[in-house]
Formats: sequence, C-alpha cells, structure tokens
Amino acid sequence: MSEQLLALIMLFGILFFLMAIRVPIAFSLGISSMITALYLGVNLFAVFQSLTVSLYNFTFLAIPFFILSASIMTYGGISDKLMQLSRVIVGKIAGGTAMVNIVVSMLFGGISGSSVADVSSIGSMLIPAMVKEGYDQDYSVAVTVTSSVQGIIIPPSQNMIYYCIAGGGLSISTLFLAGYIPGILLGISLMIPAYVLAKKRNYPCGYTYTFKEGLHICLDSVVGLMAIVIIIVSVCTGIASPTESAAIASAYGLLVTVFLYRTMDFKKLIQVCLSSLSSLASIMAVIAMSSMFGYLLSYLRIPTALANGIAGITTNPVIIMLLVNLFLLVCGMFMDMAVLIFMLTPILLPIVVNAGYDPIHFGIIMILNLGIGLCTPPVGNSLFLGCAIAGIPIEKSVKGFLPFYASMVILLIILIAFPQISLWLPSLVG
Repeated sequence: MSEQLLALIMLFGILFFLMAIRVPIAFSLGISSMITALYLGVNLFAVFQSLTVSLYNFTFLAIPFFILSASIMTYGGISDKLMQLSRVIVGKIAGGTAMVNIVVSMLFGGISGSSVADVSSIGSMLIPAMVKEGYDQDYSVAVTVTSSVQGIIIPPSQNMIYYCIAGGGLSISTLFLAGYIPGILLGISLMIPAYVLAKKRNYPCGYTYTFKEGLHICLDSVVGLMAIVIIIVSVCTGIASPTESAAIASAYGLLVTVFLYRTMDFKKLIQVCLSSLSSLASIMAVIAMSSMFGYLLSYLRIPTALANGIAGITTNPVIIMLLVNLFLLVCGMFMDMAVLIFMLTPILLPIVVNAGYDPIHFGIIMILNLGIGLCTPPVGNSLFLGCAIAGIPIEKSVKGFLPFYASMVILLIILIAFPQISLWLPSLVG
C-alpha cells in the first residue's frame, strides 16, 4: 500500500471515528489533519498557515453581521410579523398552517440565511401549533425542516458566501441573484405534497381575516420586510458590498425593534449578542479547520485523482454532473454543510467547469443538494433540531419526509437540466 493511500485512509478514518464518538466537527477535522500531517512529515508551519490565512478575508465579515441581523429579527419579533403576513397570504388554503410554515420560511430565509436558524425560530412556534391543531407530528416536522432549506438558497445565504470564497472569489452578488428563482420554486414544490397530504388527511384550513385586519397586518409587516429589500437592492445594484449590506441590515433591524416595534430592550440585546457570538465562534472554527483539512487533501493530490477518476468513467457532461450530484447527496448525509462546501468546492468545481457548466449554476445546485442533506439522517442538523422540538425520534419522522424528499430531488434534477432557471436573473443585471 502506497504512503499516499495510507495517509488518505488515516485522514478520513480518524475523521469518521471522531465524528462517530461525537467529537465536535471542528476538532475532528483539526485532529485528523494534524495526525496525518505528522505522519507525512508535512511542514507544520504551512499547515497552520492554511488555518489562519483562510480567515483573512474581508468577505467573511458579512457572516457575523448576517448572524446578528437574524438574531435581531428573531428576538425583536420581526419573525412574528412575517408569520402573520404569511397567514394573510396562504392561511385559508387546506393545510393552512403548513402553507404558512412554508411561506414564512421563504420570507425569513431572506433575513436569516440559515436553515438551522429557520427551524429554531419558526419551528419552535409552528411545530407545537400544528400538532395542537391536529396535524401529525411527522408531517409537521417534515414541512418545517424541508421548508427551512429555502433559507440557504434565498439570499442572503451564509453558505453562498462560503461557496464563493471556496470557489476562488466568485461574485457573491451574482450568486445571490441566481438563488431567488430556485428558492421560490423550492417553496412551491414543497407546497404541492403539503397540500395533497392535507386534503388526503383532512387537515384543517388556517386563518381567516377581514380585509381591514389583513391590510393592517400587511402594512405592519412592510417595515420588517424592508430589511430584505435593503440587502437585495444594496448588493445587486453595487451600492454596497455583501459585508456592508449585512451591517446596514443589522443596524436597520436594531433601530426598528428598539424605536418602532419597541420589542428590543437591553436584556434582549445581550441575548442577541451572546447567541450571535456562539454561532460565529462555531462557524469560524469549522471554516479554519476545514481549510487545514483541505490543505492536506491538496497535498495528497486528491482533487486531481478524483478528476482523473471521473474522466476515466465518462466524458459525457450530463453523466459527470449526475455522478457529482450523487456524490454530494451521499456526502451531505454524513457531514456538515459548511465543511463540505470548503472541502469539496475546490475539488468538484474544476471538474464541472471543464464539463461545460457555469460555476454560478453549479453553486445553486451544490447548495440545494447539500441542503437536502440537512434534512436526512444520520447527520441532518435541521432534522435533529426539528425532531427535538416535536419530541419524536428521528426514525418515526422519516416516513413523513418521503414526499418532500421526492419534491426536492425532482427540483434538483430540473435545475440541473435547465441552467437558465438559475442564470436568467443574473443575466438581466449583468
């Protein structure tokens, strides 16, 4: 057995062993990388340099501001306003609360940029409410968890920022624009099985408002929705960078919740800061350790070996893309999304670009693909959180997910087959 193959087995073997015994992913990546580097005799200065240099990027400053803005919206009650607006829009439909769940995830996704944040804030309110209204637990969890994937596709999305950086400095504003139509289509595709199951199981319709009540809710929600508009307009028109727009959105959210809605006090502001700091520390640790792990993969020439391996199987671009997506689906079931983006983008992006695919198009496909992994066992973060909120074991919930998995995979295939769905909006601006 060659030294390179033994080192590769060691790198992934230690990683999966540490993950299996519940060592945090950042430590698992770091420990496996260091042991492998020592075995190979790699210059440790270069290894540690890869860890620190990965964080020396101005674009990363957008991440804490997006996390902060999402926390402000949640603690400041803006997510509640969006929920009321969703009830006005789709509350009368069969399975009304499920439809509200999907629409409010679509709106909140434009603020939080995080699937887990979506499940945490919206799921904690709507999953118990749905169960109380007579919806099955597995259905309630499935709707909440799968609709939360809109948060990573509809901008702003932290994972889009990760992809652009890992892809060698791709345009974040272009990828943001490319995410709107697929994100909306994801919401529509999830509404179809939600509605069919609601009719089949005789779930109740939702909320009915008078015209005056509906108008008042809509007007009251406009101020909260302006946070989304600020981000969209400032980034897509070039008025501000993603980092600057995130900072502006955070400041705007703070002003609205403190002075207009009067839902933010000093105690809540401290909670917002602590929550944001905890999330940021975890994300930055994963990013740094992923970079070190990626350095070892490059040292072992894994990207070249994988590219040559796929080229040896086929040169058909469609089959290459299908193989890459199958690989991503499997990986997404076992590893954290941010880690996979930083590890796999430098490996897979050259392969699909050489096959003739646009890097922005592939970014949307990759993010949706790995987003499905957030909803699947054994390592689906959003799935675990949704089941914890509902108080049911994962194995009991999986059956309820099947129609929604099918809708997401069908949409993924459509996006692969028709790249103009993702690229049409950026082409209008660019």
